[in-house]
Amino acid sequence: MKIIKDKAIVEDSWTHYDGTGDIPAGDLIVPLAVWKEMDLSGRKVGLRLEPDDHPGDMVDDLDSFDLIAINFPSFNDGRGYSYAKILRDRFGYSKEIRAIGDVMRDQIFYMQRCGFNAYEVKADRDIKDALHAFDDFTVTYQTSADEAVPLYRRK
Repeated sequence: MKIIKDKAIVEDSWTHYDGTGDIPAGDLIVPLAVWKEMDLSGRKVGLRLEPDDHPGDMVDDLDSFDLIAINFPSFNDGRGYSYAKILRDRFGYSKEIRAIGDVMRDQIFYMQRCGFNAYEVKADRDIKDALHAFDDFTVTYQTSADEAVPLYRRK
């Protein structure tokens, strides 16, 4: 599967695992409940956050995760934007934050502003077209995870 990461289309090396069946080989993205229940030490692990999982619930364990995948079960649930911003600004998480689920082109620019740097675009959408979302706007006014200085202070 291909994803967008750091504004490029790349092959994804991660496997989503929901805790049922045999544990697949390789790097795993697991839900918070699975991570709490299973011993995955010695493996590269990514954490999957659902809208009801708050980043503060695992702040002491952030260093354990090579990525955090935030699920958007539908386009109208915006809690994931806040979670990415909290992870970057309040908790200083500097590794990959990935948007998964109902991820479409028109959301990607704004997701980047909140701190996302990787995106699993919906299977029925064109990933090459989605890559152009980063070019939708050339100027931003306010500060964000990707711009620390407001427009009026930039020269």
